[in-house]
Amino acid sequence: MPVVSIGDYAFEAADREAVFHGNRLLYIGWDGHLLFCAPHCFPFPPSMPLRDVVDKVLPGVYGYHPDFARIDWGQVQWLRGGQPWQPDLDRSLEENGLGHKDVIRFRTPGLDGIGGSRS
Repeated sequence: MPVVSIGDYAFEAADREAVFHGNRLLYIGWDGHLLFCAPHCFPFPPSMPLRDVVDKVLPGVYGYHPDFARIDWGQVQWLRGGQPWQPDLDRSLEENGLGHKDVIRFRTPGLDGIGGSRS
């Protein structure tokens, strides 16, 4: 099906960084766990350490999945923009190069969802 342009995008985006009171949107997804059908989106200050996201935010989002408690965070494989990425959990989101509306995903080798179903 051909795509037809509607013309120029001549207005400011409603989700631009400036409207989030100093926060940036960060999308985070857990690969191989389709119980969560899409990455979750969070508004975080750029100065927030990535470890705080892992230790204080993700348990409230993914913690009810039986695999979550078994994650070995030292073995997690990270992706940023679909490419392998090795973050420093003790550095801030900004120091890790994460900008507004970036997408990061994590993979947990050996944890394949409920009963190996990837769910």
